[in-house]
Amino acid sequence: MHGNAHEDPAPGEVPVEGGQAGESATPEGLLVTRAVEGDDAAFEVLVRGHAPQLLALASRLLGSAAEAEDAVQDTLVTAWRRLPEFRREAAFGTWLFRITTNRCLNILRARPATRPLDAAPEPPMADPALDPPRAAESAASARALNVALAALTADQRACWVLRELHGMSYEEIADVVGIAEPAVRGRLFRARRGLMEAMQPWR
Repeated sequence: MHGNAHEDPAPGEVPVEGGQAGESATPEGLLVTRAVEGDDAAFEVLVRGHAPQLLALASRLLGSAAEAEDAVQDTLVTAWRRLPEFRREAAFGTWLFRITTNRCLNILRARPATRPLDAAPEPPMADPALDPPRAAESAASARALNVALAALTADQRACWVLRELHGMSYEEIADVVGIAEPAVRGRLFRARRGLMEAMQPWR
């Protein structure tokens, strides 16, 4: 995408990661500049590109579609109000991820304790006709994963989701969550260990 005007992202595929270097030369960079200057139409285009990924992030962190939609709406309102503060130290998408993650973490920390891991439903008997990829996508294992994620601390869940589902680097996760890189690695280690133990019946 960088340095090639013929490789513009397709509609709805504005990248979340990358873009820091030379962002002002990209279509998204121009949109960000216009949005910062108060162009609400440019901001709406940016929102259309990033909203699906923000919603996916919030849904996985919160485990509730309704709460995720509210969190993303809050994120976009906050982002619009704070646009004059955006200084391009990170990509625009990373900045939106940071706001979304912080909003979700606040919601998670305000919740009462969630169900323990042993409240996960018992896995069904394995069907030998199912190959491993299909079995991994079964509704039962997906429910168990959601329960296991809910048992993690808010920071552990955020670090795991950003790393494993959104492919962020440790440095990016540290920036988004607001903790040091060694802390990111520690939370990821504990999150992976907890999830591996919880998902052992499906391995």
